Amino acid sequence: MLENKEIKKINLPLTAEVVSGLRAGDRVRLNGKIYTARDAAHRRLVDLLEKGDPLPVDLQGQTLYYAGPSPAKPGYVIGSAGPTSSYRMDSLTVPLLEIGLKGMIGKGVRSNEVVQAMQRYGAVYFCAVGGAAALISRSIIKAEVVAYEDLGPEAIYCLTVNDFPAIVAIDAQGNDLYQIGPEDWRKGRE
Repeated sequence: MLENKEIKKINLPLTAEVVSGLRAGDRVRLNGKIYTARDAAHRRLVDLLEKGDPLPVDLQGQTLYYAGPSPAKPGYVIGSAGPTSSYRMDSLTVPLLEIGLKGMIGKGVRSNEVVQAMQRYGAVYFCAVGGAAALISRSIIKAEVVAYEDLGPEAIYCLTVNDFPAIVAIDAQGNDLYQIGPEDWRKGRE
């Protein structure tokens, strides 16, 4: 399953057809718009949903990147923009999937509840390489705060990305690279 595959170019926003064609282990380059959102922003979004109020951004077909970018140095679009641990958003993810969120980018494992919701609603989880924040930021060609400016780096940013590097960690069928990878490694050691 983890053999060297070609890199898939993905144009955003995600469609059901694109999501259904992705498999755990696929290497991708994302192109288009993604939104950043971490813990505090997720809490605010879910609070709005619970009240029946509109969200500040339409998440239908969109991808959320679990990141809090650092300020841009002069001459740059954005500072370092590496992924944060995704499990911190797990308790707030299902309501966003229910309203049409199709992609998430972060690092680390996801809860069974999130994986089951991804299967139910047709979503994908990409992992970005932790520790490569400066490299990742090179694929960001535009960044603007679109909600919750008071949260500073944890505000919701709209990022325009060009060839943003990621790997499909969990696909819409529930295949989980965090389980498959170690199993494949053990089989190769026997």
